[in-house]
Amino acid sequence: MTLLLQFIFSGLTTGSVYALVGIGFNIVYNSTSIINLAQGEFVVIGGLMMWFFFVGLKLPFLVSFTLTLAVAGLVGFLMERLTIRPLIKKGDLLLMIMVTIAVSILIRGLLMFKFGKDPYTYPPFTVGEPIVFLGAVISQQTLWVIGITCICIAILYLFFNKTMTGRAMKACSLDIKAARLMGINVSQIVMLSFIISAVIGAVGGIAITPISLMEYDKGAMLSVKGFCAAIMGGLGRGRGAVVGGFTLGILESLTAGYIHSGLKDAVALFIMLFILFLRPAGIFGRSEIMRLRKF
Repeated sequence: MTLLLQFIFSGLTTGSVYALVGIGFNIVYNSTSIINLAQGEFVVIGGLMMWFFFVGLKLPFLVSFTLTLAVAGLVGFLMERLTIRPLIKKGDLLLMIMVTIAVSILIRGLLMFKFGKDPYTYPPFTVGEPIVFLGAVISQQTLWVIGITCICIAILYLFFNKTMTGRAMKACSLDIKAARLMGINVSQIVMLSFIISAVIGAVGGIAITPISLMEYDKGAMLSVKGFCAAIMGGLGRGRGAVVGGFTLGILESLTAGYIHSGLKDAVALFIMLFILFLRPAGIFGRSEIMRLRKF
């Protein structure tokens, strides 16, 4: 039981990051129908830029945190304005998805040029003895990662359900043409979706780096696992990404602990194949026909 709990808490920690990446996928997908395959790079930006400000420049933690989110938001803004916006009017989704891959490669190259190939880390948010729960040892940073993820989920829920901007983004996710006819500035909504998704990914990178070393090339695999989390719960559904992220993290941890650590990364690929073949709509998703009938 102790070993099982240890694996579960480890899975919840990594699953929190997968959930945040999956939420980022859904935010962009809902406003543009684009699968942003550069989403994992924002996690890397969060971890490496936090190290740069906090350790490299020795700035206070809150200042470093704020500047890191600002950099991530700026990268998301530039990505949308310089690469996605000129292509939206053409309506070629495949081309826009290919552009996100190109942006991912560009970001990875810039990060390698700036930070090199060495792994980076920095001290945990709080220093103290780990917590022992039923024999399982839980570091304080693990609780920070899970807690920050829960706070982000709560903030996004309030934003999308209690603010006019959030409701406008939800309207665009239902029918972008109808939203435009109702006077919603779709261009600004698309821009905002990229900024929010970039910031959400950076938060995950900031939280996980003290536990897991951050390297310039981690973004590609994080994108794969975040996308897996998104489609597990149903692409475009926020709660589905959360459930999918935590589930994937736990399954990876159990696979590494009980079978072989080398199979951990294969879990996401196997789940994606399973979902796409047997239930493309995901756990909480529905087919487009059923969705249109209800509408």
